[in-house]
Amino acid sequence: MDFREWVGRTETVSDVVTPTPYAALSATLDRPAERPAPGTPLPALWHWLFFLPLHRQSEIGPDGHAKRGGFLPPIPLPRRMWAGSQFQFHEPVRVGDAVTRVSTIHDVTEKSGRTGPLVFVKVRHEISREGGSKVAITEFHDIVYREAAKPDDVTPPPQPAPKSSEWEKGWVPDDVLLFRYSALTFNGHRIHYDRKYVTETEGYPGLIVHGPLIATLLLDLLRHKLPDAEVAEYRFKAVRPTFDINTFSVHGEPEADGKTFHLWARDHEGWLTMDATAVIR
Repeated sequence: MDFREWVGRTETVSDVVTPTPYAALSATLDRPAERPAPGTPLPALWHWLFFLPLHRQSEIGPDGHAKRGGFLPPIPLPRRMWAGSQFQFHEPVRVGDAVTRVSTIHDVTEKSGRTGPLVFVKVRHEISREGGSKVAITEFHDIVYREAAKPDDVTPPPQPAPKSSEWEKGWVPDDVLLFRYSALTFNGHRIHYDRKYVTETEGYPGLIVHGPLIATLLLDLLRHKLPDAEVAEYRFKAVRPTFDINTFSVHGEPEADGKTFHLWARDHEGWLTMDATAVIR
């Protein structure tokens, strides 16, 4: 099957930005959990609390995701991961806004890696506010599909994270944190909560910490240090999986121009797990 036939396919979803998911994520990130007033701007990436995938139970596949096909191409490789994203935040999305997301399959690329075939799918999301003058958020989402783990797989060498940073915060990725984030984003992927599945079927040593959660924690660190800053651009790349069996930390520091910030996540051994850049207005 030529998966490039899916390029150009679109899907449109509408939603309303309500205060309870905002307060629930605040609580999950250990911030005050008051429900925000209408007109409160969403922090960058918190649009992920909306446009949730509402697949019927009969449509769910063995990994907890929706069965292959539909909007995304029916790629038969069993392991699916969020590889990274790139964002432009053009204007604020606020509590109370009616919003629409138009998603388009931007590209499909097949490659061969260390462990066999890989398929990369890039999806473009454009989010608009009712009454807004333009697209509020442009997002590119990179998904990678790969074969199941094999005993003779060659693991790519890890990259060392920077040894020092101006900002740092540690996190304990326990089952409750992962469950709460899965619930908030209506993410049924079993790698985040089903230990038997993730270790015996997918071959990982523990539950996998959501890439989007780590990306959110990186920006939350920036928000904590610069509460009045408005993020204009953000991009992140998942470098190495993070598991719940050990602690990890998020780090950041400003670059010379004062508007660009290098953000990264580091595991308990000092290896780089996510690399990101944020630009503020």
